[in-house]
Amino acid sequence: MRVLITGAAGLFGQGLTQVFVAKHIVFPITHAMVDTTNATAVRELFVKLEPEVVIHAAAIPDPDICETDPALAFSVNVEGTRNVVETAREIGAAVAFVSSDAVFDGKKMTPYIETDATNPPTVYGRTKVQGEEIVGTLPAPWIFRVPVLFGPGKAKFVEKGLVKLKNGERYIVASDQVASAAYTLDAAHIMMELIEARRYGIFHIANAGQCSRYELELCAAQFAGLDPALVIGTPLNELGHRAKRLNYSVMEMRALKQNGFAVPRPWEEALEEYIRERQKTR
Repeated sequence: MRVLITGAAGLFGQGLTQVFVAKHIVFPITHAMVDTTNATAVRELFVKLEPEVVIHAAAIPDPDICETDPALAFSVNVEGTRNVVETAREIGAAVAFVSSDAVFDGKKMTPYIETDATNPPTVYGRTKVQGEEIVGTLPAPWIFRVPVLFGPGKAKFVEKGLVKLKNGERYIVASDQVASAAYTLDAAHIMMELIEARRYGIFHIANAGQCSRYELELCAAQFAGLDPALVIGTPLNELGHRAKRLNYSVMEMRALKQNGFAVPRPWEEALEEYIRERQKTR
């Protein structure tokens, strides 16, 4: 397949590119190459490259930035998605949209399933819901909701912590923010399987199990041979985030199972592999 990936410089974009390039013709598109908020530029690029599938991973994923600048969040996460979807519709390409567990309200105490109502308390979450709705107007879309991610490439939650710990600094994280977690390469593989099989719909994609942010970083520290005592668990409401974080956003992968696909391995196994591969390059 000819697969175009937006947001290719991001953490997940890099993972998607690494996985899909092994089997398909991939066009990794970064913001420097095209601004998705520019409808004309998007159309020109898509017409030129003629992708069969567009994986739309480009977004402003930082909830605090979105909360601070709602207009920017709407422009990129909603209007940018609209431009991608309308152009894909025009050229006959299928669209896979990367969404988030932030579409939920965090009030449930059992894992969220794909059909649960969305009710996000943040600007970021609301823009992802709007993005889902736009993609949902296509006859056969994929919507992939992912949780906190770790993997090779751009430094995010886990990687930022490991750098701090290696420097002997404390890393203060939420002790009561419980969610799923996903290794970007595992998530990309299962997405590729679903896309290749043309199994459309909304899917929760994560590694098996659940963890708090504290448990996730503590485990990463231990696998990396760093001092776990430097990982400090603190209640979420004391961390001073501008945008509300969900205390609970664990996702059940019911749609995966219903479509006959195996749930990815436990997050601990995936994290251990990520740390092992990471250390080979250092």
